[in-house]
Amino acid sequence: QVQLVESGGGLVQAGGSLTLSCAASGSIFSINAMGWYRQAPGKERELVATISSGGKPTYADLVKGRSTISRDDAKNTVHLQMNSLKPEDTAVYYCNADRYELDSISNTWSLHDYWGQGTQVTVSS
Repeated sequence: QVQLVESGGGLVQAGGSLTLSCAASGSIFSINAMGWYRQAPGKERELVATISSGGKPTYADLVKGRSTISRDDAKNTVHLQMNSLKPEDTAVYYCNADRYELDSISNTWSLHDYWGQGTQVTVSS
């Protein structure tokens, strides 16, 4: 099992910046992509950014150009730097990790999702 712990959330002013961090622990081997999602009150969870095991980032249009996702494999950590924050960025941000797990019976691998508990980001106007 993979445990994900987010940090870095808080209250920031519009136009400001912050960096979210997510540390993975537990059965961290075979972790593939990691990413960040967010969910505002009354809204569905939406993708913010992902990063592959090879370091290729993908961004949702709503944050592209003002966010940077990175990962430090040595520390099993993924970061999300967000700039030019807007009030609409206010949400709970969740860390996600995909991990290949082996079914010992079928001897096949499948990809499983793990989620952190979330960290609150509030952007004031």
